Amino acid sequence: MVRVKRGFVARRRRAKVRAKAKGFRITLRTQFRRAKEAVMKAMTHATRHRKNKKREMRALWIIRINAAVKAAGLSYSKFINGLKKANIKLDRKILADLAVHDQAAFAKIIEAIK
Repeated sequence: MVRVKRGFVARRRRAKVRAKAKGFRITLRTQFRRAKEAVMKAMTHATRHRKNKKREMRALWIIRINAAVKAAGLSYSKFINGLKKANIKLDRKILADLAVHDQAAFAKIIEAIK
């Protein structure tokens, strides 16, 4: 009877995990069990941080809009309320970009609100 060598599939699976653990420290990239745990933890953090990035960007846009609106002598809440009343449908990302890169256009929006 010929001996059956096993491990091709298992070796492939382990190689994939080790590839994801590339750049990790010491045994976290070489020992399979440690690497698997580290990769699972890293994937959890990656998912969480993708969600948090959206939150942080929105907060940054609000800060930028607030700074530009304060310079024009208006508060952020009154500015957003004025946008809704004037039926100007620009989101915070676009408004923040205008506030930073195109002050003239942002000034026209403020004048339309006032």
